[in-house]
Amino acid sequence: MTRGFWRRAASVLLATGAVAALLAACTPTAPARPGPDRTPITQGAPAGFEEYYGQKVDWEKCRGIGEGDYYCASVTAPRDWADADSGDIQLSIIVRLASGGTSKGSLFVNPGGPGASGVDLVQQAAEFAVGSDLLDSYDVVGFDPRGVGRSTPVRCFDATAMDHYLFDIPAAPRGTPERSAEQRASAESFARACDVNSDGVLPYVTTQNAARDLDLLRGVLGDEKLAYLGYSYGSFLGATYAELFPRNVGRVVLDGGLDPSIPGAVVGARQAVGFQSALDAFLENCIEGSDCPFDGPVANAQQQLSDALAAVDAAPLTATDGRKLGSDALVMGIVSALYSEGNWSTLSSALAAVLQGEPDAMFELVDRYYNRYDGRYLDNSTEAFSAYNCMDYPPDSDDVVAAANAEVAKDAPTFAPYWTSDVDLCDAWPYPPTGTRNEIHADGAAPILVIGTTNDPATPYEWSAALAKQLSSGILLTRVGEGHTGFNKGNACIDDTVVAYFDEGTVPDGDVRCEAG
Repeated sequence: MTRGFWRRAASVLLATGAVAALLAACTPTAPARPGPDRTPITQGAPAGFEEYYGQKVDWEKCRGIGEGDYYCASVTAPRDWADADSGDIQLSIIVRLASGGTSKGSLFVNPGGPGASGVDLVQQAAEFAVGSDLLDSYDVVGFDPRGVGRSTPVRCFDATAMDHYLFDIPAAPRGTPERSAEQRASAESFARACDVNSDGVLPYVTTQNAARDLDLLRGVLGDEKLAYLGYSYGSFLGATYAELFPRNVGRVVLDGGLDPSIPGAVVGARQAVGFQSALDAFLENCIEGSDCPFDGPVANAQQQLSDALAAVDAAPLTATDGRKLGSDALVMGIVSALYSEGNWSTLSSALAAVLQGEPDAMFELVDRYYNRYDGRYLDNSTEAFSAYNCMDYPPDSDDVVAAANAEVAKDAPTFAPYWTSDVDLCDAWPYPPTGTRNEIHADGAAPILVIGTTNDPATPYEWSAALAKQLSSGILLTRVGEGHTGFNKGNACIDDTVVAYFDEGTVPDGDVRCEAG
């Protein structure tokens, strides 16, 4: 079982279909600041880093985005928050000014990953990210964390090499030492390329450092308290921020929470079980329709899908572009679709095509996951994902790994043969992990809302419940339903509670359960 193997939860970008959006162009015609009262705040800056907090930002008005006033900038941050003399990195940010004319301040938003671009999120789908009510009242800030996108990035492979890394199928049979040796060589090649091409940033691409960057951005934009909406991995980033800077927490919502206390192998196992639950819900819905490629009942459909996975594992299907759809790629395509109930019909069609020996439609789902379009990777999310997880997750004991694998075999039988691996990319990573797995309490922080969806496959509901319980000021909002994350997904109870919290500071009296609909 690989450490940090759990699937990349960049579902906000996946759900918008923002795969081929153009980058914003900027012209130097903007005012000096993106909105009213944007004087940097240096009070409380870590000793030795005051100049970073007090820096003047050169804002440029972004064009080619669509309706709204957007401003682009780059903020300078220290490479290493433990050493003010370590050199600098750049953090890319975008601000969409409050459309209501009067702003309550900045609302920072992070789409998850780790590795997803907050700049892309706000640039391509600001309303999807925060909803029209919050667009009216806040200056919405998207940022690329260190290592991600337009910030100082992690760089590993070019597109051709990345295709080989992700899609080449080992020649040796599954479960043999020869296959493990092939996979280990591939992991070592990838890790070596990341080190060579990332200009020394790899040791510092950690969630702890990213959370300190977030406080820097808060100070530079002149906000005394942080208002933040973090999805999926963004919940871990937000919780880490609250632990480091509890007195700076303003209004914070963590949607699709991660439990920061569980080991990486357990994270991967629980995700396998979560996707199995989502798959079973999909199959149950599928067999009730007229165009399902499987026959009911659900147990029969599960077996038919298992047979299809075994078939492509033994004899991969060749796509139009020459790539081979084996079992690993098929699992990835299925997982990609299961992030959202809205993808179920697409998944059904893609699976029907696979059963007819045609893999192109399934590769479209795979490519959506990797943000790959027409042979190009539109971001470095896969590379940044690996960098963060390899630095954030310490190695697991053999006992933890064995128990996690047993859980996958028992509770995720469809995915189990293809979910785990004897080879761990992070074993080849050139720098040892610095992260730990502990509960986060954030003692002294203002109330923090945590949203959990009952059949969320990527961040299982139990994680949100655990995070809300760990946080000293945590309040759990439960969305009964399918899919990853819960805000702005059509549940009025969730949406109204979050908007009232951000706009009016209204804090629920206790945990809230929002039924489907």
